[in-house]
Amino acid sequence: MDKIRITAGKTLAFADRVLHFETAYAHCDIPCGIYDPHAAQLAAHTVVRMDMLIADVMKGGGSSVEDRNKLIRYVKVKEEHAEICKHEITVIWGDYMKPEHAKENPELNELVWNTLKLAGKAKQSTDIKDADALLENVQRFAEAFWKTKKVQTVRVKSYYPTERTFVYPKI
Repeated sequence: MDKIRITAGKTLAFADRVLHFETAYAHCDIPCGIYDPHAAQLAAHTVVRMDMLIADVMKGGGSSVEDRNKLIRYVKVKEEHAEICKHEITVIWGDYMKPEHAKENPELNELVWNTLKLAGKAKQSTDIKDADALLENVQRFAEAFWKTKKVQTVRVKSYYPTERTFVYPKI
């Protein structure tokens, strides 16, 4: 006689259909208290770098199968990292920032809104100017973030191929 195996995944799926579990999402509805705009900056640097690589491929014509493969991969990564920027900024803005932070930094809400719009534009474009504008806004957001913690910041030249800067807390 054949034994019927029910995997843990199938068991949970069945239980969910019967019990209707509520879906939980995180980062960070606990709240954990661990927030840092560094991931957004790293993602913005990746957007810049992908636009640089796209430009390099296009300089050579970009018509070979290998070039088209590179372009597809670069665009995919660029779009993923622009979306990471949006996610990281939104999480900090929505979960960490408080009304008093907006009072202390009157430009904060507009900065966030513009940064999210720039991330969308950077996804649509391969113009390095759009990627640089996104990076600059993400860095301004990082400075505003650290300001809420009463921590001074410093811009340090990146050791990545973008040769742009990162905003770090001055410790």
